Amino acid sequence: MRSNAMNQSLFEFIHNFSGRGAVLDGLAIFFAQWLPYLLVLGFFVLVFYEDGMRRKLYLFAEGALAIILARGIVTTTIHFFYYHARPFIVYGIAPLISESGSSFPSGHAAWFFALAMTVWYANRKWGIWYFALATLMGIARIYAGVHWPYDIMGGAVIGVASGILIRWLLRSFRGKEETAKA
Repeated sequence: MRSNAMNQSLFEFIHNFSGRGAVLDGLAIFFAQWLPYLLVLGFFVLVFYEDGMRRKLYLFAEGALAIILARGIVTTTIHFFYYHARPFIVYGIAPLISESGSSFPSGHAAWFFALAMTVWYANRKWGIWYFALATLMGIARIYAGVHWPYDIMGGAVIGVASGILIRWLLRSFRGKEETAKA
């Protein structure tokens, strides 16, 4: 019960800044709704500049599989069995962006933290930026009134864990393949 009060308090603190100014609201809408497209585009740029076709394909596959696991399998399964109302429904407020369905865990956070983990493995500097921007996107989605803080945290954990698991599975497979060639 106590964690629910903390979740609500954190939401209220962040969302309380919403509606106070067009510039801040516009930035929140950009980070919540449009930043994800730039992060995907950046990932394609990173893949493009990877050396050799095999490494490009490997990086793309690693990212795609991490995203599929985090967003397409784990998050969707949780949403199927567990419904958690979004904050704008609970509080009867108008969100800054349109969303529907269960709020926990955040599919956006799961997707972009999985991508950030993949990018971090490929390029530490880019990875730090991806984690920072995925966090900023999550905060913006709280600010916009479509997620609770725990939704973002849950999605982040799922995304990072998915990225780690896919990395481990692909490395294990690649290691066996290289050993068989020797």
